[in-house]
Amino acid sequence: MKYIEIKAPAKINLGLSILSKRADGFHNLSTLFYPILDLFDVLIFEHANQFEFQCDSNLVPGDHSNLVVKAKNILEEVSGKTIKVKIELQKKIPSQAGLGGGSSDAAATLISLNEMFQLNLNYDQLINLSLQLGSDIPFFIRSKPAIGSSRGEILDYVDIEINEPILIVNPGINISTKEAFQNISPQNYNYDLHSIINDGKLNYNIIEREIKNDFENFVFKKYPEIERIKKQFYKDGAMFALLSGSGSTVYGIFPNVELAEKAKSNISKKYFSFLSNPPY
Repeated sequence: MKYIEIKAPAKINLGLSILSKRADGFHNLSTLFYPILDLFDVLIFEHANQFEFQCDSNLVPGDHSNLVVKAKNILEEVSGKTIKVKIELQKKIPSQAGLGGGSSDAAATLISLNEMFQLNLNYDQLINLSLQLGSDIPFFIRSKPAIGSSRGEILDYVDIEINEPILIVNPGINISTKEAFQNISPQNYNYDLHSIINDGKLNYNIIEREIKNDFENFVFKKYPEIERIKKQFYKDGAMFALLSGSGSTVYGIFPNVELAEKAKSNISKKYFSFLSNPPY
């Protein structure tokens, strides 16, 4: 296979509870990862005489610090093969936004290069490699709804489909994940996320009352502008709204497209906004 083009989707977190700090410096958490399949980066892989990486965004590092490059390098280490490939990354997902764009790109790289260069790594091996690169990268190996625990790598896949429109807004504020974790106090609030799902659908009465993101206190206090987006969503008729990941993206789930589009029109044109229209 000489050419692969793959879509690397975004995600949102339906709840994010930080339970405890671990001896290894990471945190135990609980979250429900949900893929946003119509918001995605595109990666193109082609055989080449030497490794080359290109990205159409100057906001993304093009050197060894990029997760795409790290994913290629880790595959070389475990396989003992030199991977000569040209990788082109077309960014659509905002960077450092809590939407998992970089993590999704890394997972897409692992999947694609494993296939292109016939490395014969199975699912469990890809999961282990992805965890070495980042805590939420294992989710993107399959990009299916899953309750994540431990660092986020233990995945309990769940049958859930959100059919309502999801408005995603990012104000362009970069929030360091490291800083966010340094400023959070574990709450030990481990709500059973299975209970928010009824017959494959979300129970909005429960999630509006019980589901939260522990990063909101820190993020909203430091950046009130982000909290205003969430409040505006509810003012415009959202059934549920929440910060995604450690921010700075906020999403709102609306009962119909008309209300979602009206809410989108009230968002500052300076912000990134995307209206996801499931089912995909």
